[in-house]
Amino acid sequence: MKILFQGDSITDCGRDRKDINDIGPGYPKYVKQYLEECYPQLTFEFVNKGIGGHQTKDLKARWQEDAVDIQPDVISILVGVNDTWHHISDGKWVPNDVFESNYRSLLEDIKNKTNAKIIMLEQFVLDFPDMRRFHNDIDEKIQIVRRLAAEYADRYIPLDGLFAAACISEPPSFWTKEGVHPTDEGHQLIADYYFDALSDIIEESFIMH
Repeated sequence: MKILFQGDSITDCGRDRKDINDIGPGYPKYVKQYLEECYPQLTFEFVNKGIGGHQTKDLKARWQEDAVDIQPDVISILVGVNDTWHHISDGKWVPNDVFESNYRSLLEDIKNKTNAKIIMLEQFVLDFPDMRRFHNDIDEKIQIVRRLAAEYADRYIPLDGLFAAACISEPPSFWTKEGVHPTDEGHQLIADYYFDALSDIIEESFIMH
């Protein structure tokens, strides 16, 4: 069973891009551990193609080679925060229709050119004072991702809401370094929800009952 992690720096997390087997120290590492412990009867292949700094347009540009050609059984996508962050200084936001078109293109290619199950994870920003201006743009784009998930996703992980809930028990600085890049605890939180979503897919589609 081949699982492909796609996205930006949150997924990349400093992995060795020259080593196809290196999935990095972030949430994919914990997902791998959980799956191998819980499903010893299955053989997994894990591929991390997250690249730091990438926006939806960047994933679109490399999608054939870095997603379609891999022909995963499951693909997860966590992208979108850079579509806001890269434009925060001048407020010249990526138009919402362009963002939606880019993201929809990724999903259409997966649906039409692979047999992969799709896990979508929403972009998030936690409540740090310097990050509050993100909401001028990112909130609408999160809603776009949620609508796309209703059309395309086999499972959806609403991370912006889940992290907001987690910040009731621990402060934002416990989960992320500055509002976006997770601490180890933040990566583990993502992995917990990811594992739950992927376990559902495995039980439904990859284990004979």
